[in-house]
Amino acid sequence: MKPIAIFRHSPGEGPGYFATFLDRHSLPWTLFPIDDGVLPPATPDEFSGLCFMGGPMSVNDDLPWIPLTLDLIRKADARNIPVIGHCLGGQLMARAFGGAVSRNPVKEIGWGQVAATDAAAQVAIEWLFEAFHWHGETFDLPQGATRILQSPHCANQAFVRGPHLAMQCHVEMTDSMIRTWCQQWTAENVLPSASVQTPEQMQADMGTRIAAMRTVADQFYTRWIGGLHRG
Repeated sequence: MKPIAIFRHSPGEGPGYFATFLDRHSLPWTLFPIDDGVLPPATPDEFSGLCFMGGPMSVNDDLPWIPLTLDLIRKADARNIPVIGHCLGGQLMARAFGGAVSRNPVKEIGWGQVAATDAAAQVAIEWLFEAFHWHGETFDLPQGATRILQSPHCANQAFVRGPHLAMQCHVEMTDSMIRTWCQQWTAENVLPSASVQTPEQMQADMGTRIAAMRTVADQFYTRWIGGLHRG
């Protein structure tokens, strides 16, 4: 089976639990560290699926790898190769499929409840769960996409489009990732609010919260790998 390509855009935002899930299912994967200057491949033909992780940049930034990434996602779509995106990754997918990415009404940082839409029955996920968030922008739904998750602070938390799954929230988090991200909290220049937690709040009862979120992540990832090219 061809490997799954995982694209990392920031050193602290690696594949996390997604890689653990793939290893558990004996699915090969290869990492493209975009943050180290590695550019996306010209075509997706050598991969069974594509996964895009998060990052602090905006898809609207003038970065040399963004047009290449958008082109790669469109080529994967044309070949029916599944794509999955986490936060920035989901925004890249929305942009590639013709949707806009713009500022969310508020920054969403920390743990927060996410609710499934009626359309979420197609992915068999929990109706209400706590996910991890760290974003200031969000995506519009591109043509042909179906919204499956929403939250009080962000209307579009996830969509499906054919074999593709784009998420605004972070279900891939590990405890070490959360601790690392919390070190950047001051740089966000935010105050605690209904949508923003402090580092202390984010790390409280972290093990229990992560374990509960992984139940949902397993459901998402299991659906997604069902569409992988296994030739």
